[in-house]
Amino acid sequence: MPGTSPDYAARLREAGLRPTRQRVALARLLFEGGHRHVTAEGLHADVRATRLPVSLATVYNALNQFRDAGLLREVVVAPGRSYFDTNTGHHHHFFVEPDGELHDFASDKVTIAGLPAPPKGTRLARVDVIVRVRR
Repeated sequence: MPGTSPDYAARLREAGLRPTRQRVALARLLFEGGHRHVTAEGLHADVRATRLPVSLATVYNALNQFRDAGLLREVVVAPGRSYFDTNTGHHHHFFVEPDGELHDFASDKVTIAGLPAPPKGTRLARVDVIVRVRR
């Protein structure tokens, strides 16, 4: 609603997370201003600019906790290289190499056919498409 500020502490509580000062500050940075794709290092730089003492390890832990609580979606673009996406709805990504930019595109823009049956005792949860592009 216009004129109201989001209650990040309540949002964290609703997701089952204790709203510590550091988590609330990270949530504010993540969720203000629309959808974002962030790395732990990028978010750490953002939080350092606010002068709140938060270690990189704390940022990693919080991002993983937010992901596990359903507040973020992790997009793995390479081994050991992840982005965290504030848009948790079903969509896919363009990954701009080597710039490291991620851009969303709607899931209805891709047709996926011919998937094999999942292993016995499992079910298909989601298909993520990352289209790699260069400038």
